Amino acid sequence: MNVASFIARRIAFNRQRSFSRFIIRLSTTATLISVAVMIVTLALVNGFQEAVSEKVFSFLGHVRVQQRQPGQGNTSEELPVKRNIRLEEAVKKVPGIRSIHPFATRYSILRINSEIEGVLVKGFDKTYDTTHLKPFLQEGRFIRFTDSSYSREIIISTYMANQLKLKLNDQPIIYFVKPDGSIRPDKLKVVGIFKTGIEEYDKSFAIGDLSLIRRLNEWGPEQIGGYEIYIDDYQKMDALAEEVFTLSAFPQEWDARAVTDIYPEIFDWLKILDQNRNILIIVMAAVALINLVTCLIILVLERLRMIGILKSLGASNWMVQKVFLFQSAIITVTGILLGTAVALGLLWLQQTTGFVRLQEESYYLDSAAVKIVWWQVGLVVGGTLLVSLLVLMIPSLIVRRVQPVKAIRFQ
Repeated sequence: MNVASFIARRIAFNRQRSFSRFIIRLSTTATLISVAVMIVTLALVNGFQEAVSEKVFSFLGHVRVQQRQPGQGNTSEELPVKRNIRLEEAVKKVPGIRSIHPFATRYSILRINSEIEGVLVKGFDKTYDTTHLKPFLQEGRFIRFTDSSYSREIIISTYMANQLKLKLNDQPIIYFVKPDGSIRPDKLKVVGIFKTGIEEYDKSFAIGDLSLIRRLNEWGPEQIGGYEIYIDDYQKMDALAEEVFTLSAFPQEWDARAVTDIYPEIFDWLKILDQNRNILIIVMAAVALINLVTCLIILVLERLRMIGILKSLGASNWMVQKVFLFQSAIITVTGILLGTAVALGLLWLQQTTGFVRLQEESYYLDSAAVKIVWWQVGLVVGGTLLVSLLVLMIPSLIVRRVQPVKAIRFQ
């Protein structure tokens, strides 16, 4: 083994200009690029899926509980239900659930001067955890609730602010259609401006006081549109939605649905990225393997005279094979280590500077998000090394067919 290792290192690290040296460097570079691309692809897809999902969950919750309404649209008003304290307490005790908040929505029209814009006002009460919306707040603050009446404050999106030419502390007039068909105007103060980056939400929603929605709908003090539930692990949404639905305190006429079922188009799109990621990884792995096999075949053919001399001196087939396997291991390990270092360096640079920019209107993010999952990095490194060494056994078998006399005469 020491002899085979010594010969392999002499060939691999030969400083003389030779075709072997060029092939070894080319193969190492190809392995580097393949490993780097696989690691970067995994981190970018993980980051993108998580960032977009978190945007949706932060704005809508993970599980939605409300009156069962067959055929209801994604952005529409809810049928009123009575607040159920017993259900709230039962939901909070379910392992994996972080919080539960009542909400309601109401269609309205915002106007200032001659500019008007339709909006769906989403109302919360003072129990709402404002940290969910904090990442979206571009300017201002969250609304302040009052115990005696309703808050006359509103948070609008940057899209609406631009359309209506509104800024903080402006007081647009908002029009609501009451249940009896009459139109009620009110004046609200803009205290915050948010941006989710998801066009459907930014064009549709504004944030207000739940008590305002109750007053406009002529609801009782305990009536709400439903509940938004936040959980710790979004991958358990379906299971937790089912668990909430089966609680003894859960009303039969209500429904509990994961947000992935309410807005399937976004999450179906994110799942397609998994297919694209897998295809790219397969292609890069195939490129790396084909390149290494080709490299080893060329190295074996170029060193036929050396093989013949070694065999004539009494070297076994396995010993000569080990020379080329050691050489292949040097190429593979060097390429993997350099590729991993390059990938992690690029990902760190993206996290620090965000130099890869995206069209937020199309991708919901203004820069590529990064999430490094270390077991995936380990799998890429270990898998590439193992598969490469197994596949490289095939061309090394050429050594067994080499006859010393013919090999020594080979020009």
